[in-house]
Amino acid sequence: MFSPETYKNRRAELKKRVGRGVILLLGNDYVGYNYRDNEYEFRQDSTFLYYFGLNHDGLNAIIDIDNDREILFGDELTIDMIVWTGNLPTLHEQALQVGITDVRPASELKPYLDKARAAAAPVHYIPYYRAAHDLKLMEYLDIRPGGAMPSLPLIKAVVDMRNHKSAEEIAEIERACAVTALMHKTAIASARPGMKEYELKAIVENVAASHNMRLSFPTIATVHGEILHNHSYGNTLEPGQLFLLDAGAETPMGYAGDNSSTSPVDMRYTPRQKAIYDLQQAASKAAIDMLRPGVAFYDVHLQASRVIASGLKDLGIMKGDVEEAVRAGAHAMFFPTGLGHMMGLDVHDMENYGEVWVGYDGKPKSTLFGFKSLRLARPLEEGFVFTIEPGIYFMPELTELWKSQGLHKDFINYAEAEKWLGFGGVRNEQDYLVTADGHRLLGPGIPMTTEDVEALKAEGMKQ
Repeated sequence: MFSPETYKNRRAELKKRVGRGVILLLGNDYVGYNYRDNEYEFRQDSTFLYYFGLNHDGLNAIIDIDNDREILFGDELTIDMIVWTGNLPTLHEQALQVGITDVRPASELKPYLDKARAAAAPVHYIPYYRAAHDLKLMEYLDIRPGGAMPSLPLIKAVVDMRNHKSAEEIAEIERACAVTALMHKTAIASARPGMKEYELKAIVENVAASHNMRLSFPTIATVHGEILHNHSYGNTLEPGQLFLLDAGAETPMGYAGDNSSTSPVDMRYTPRQKAIYDLQQAASKAAIDMLRPGVAFYDVHLQASRVIASGLKDLGIMKGDVEEAVRAGAHAMFFPTGLGHMMGLDVHDMENYGEVWVGYDGKPKSTLFGFKSLRLARPLEEGFVFTIEPGIYFMPELTELWKSQGLHKDFINYAEAEKWLGFGGVRNEQDYLVTADGHRLLGPGIPMTTEDVEALKAEGMKQ
């Protein structure tokens, strides 16, 4: 964890921004995998981590702005627990590490909230994402499941603080990015015809584990790159296919890395593969070149979309005026996703808060297919960390649907597009920081050009 001063300063700033009332921050608890004592790996709530830094279960916290109190609620280990866990530092000892001196039993949380509510103090809480959170809100605040009304002042304050990464956070993210890059380099060098997807998944995830990191999200390792979130791993890698890996490491403090890579199963890209891969790289470069404070990420997404549409037009897959095609959303048949997303303590930072606040600063989102999947659109600011990940996909189901509906016939050459079905998809992704005068890549990066990828595969063959 960071120094006690970091957490104390964060809480002080949050109190100043919210202004009055009581802030309730719920921690996470263990969740049973298939029975109570066989649990999923524990992961603390990221907002709780940001302000209180303690990464274990059974904790909740209050920041009482009106009375200037910061209180940790939880129970000390009993001897029955110590038999299983060993003797750990007490809650009081752990609390001191994050600048908290007021530690109270879990049973005192509800009476504290009851007293605050009786005094008409507003109780602020964020949007949550687990059924257990709904049950806690029902117990502590008499809010029925589905009836929660999170505090907008708290949401805005937390979003603004967490969106702007400090130097110590950036250093931690770079640790995750370094291991993430190694995961991808290892996969590219290891992939061979005849391997199973699950074998490469195991190789990749072992890299994270061997560096004392967990995964920042479930690994995507597939020869069906046109399926955006493919979590099936039973296919055999065959000659002529592309292998798409989307995987990231997370540090013990909870900070994420997130890369995607698309490499040939064979030693070299075919001409068709190279054409689409190079087009994806051109879109990525066009986007990266625009990154600096004040530039709206929506405009960066538009530029990447224009490059993709123009390149597909050169290949005969699209037609007509490129600007009109992008404005109509015709390119989204091949690029239906957003260009990137915020990243930090969550691989999609604060996703549970709602993209309209995290990525749009309260502005409405587009409802147009493709554009509605853009998670980040707001003007960029120094300290923002996010991914750049344009993709080009050939999806049989989407192509069939749009063709049957006669959509975008002036911009899509369906006869030519159908020749590419079975190609799969190409996505390459790296993580960027907005600096005072531009941007920089986080971590060492991964091979991006076809030449560099092929060179890494050749090197892997020698080992």
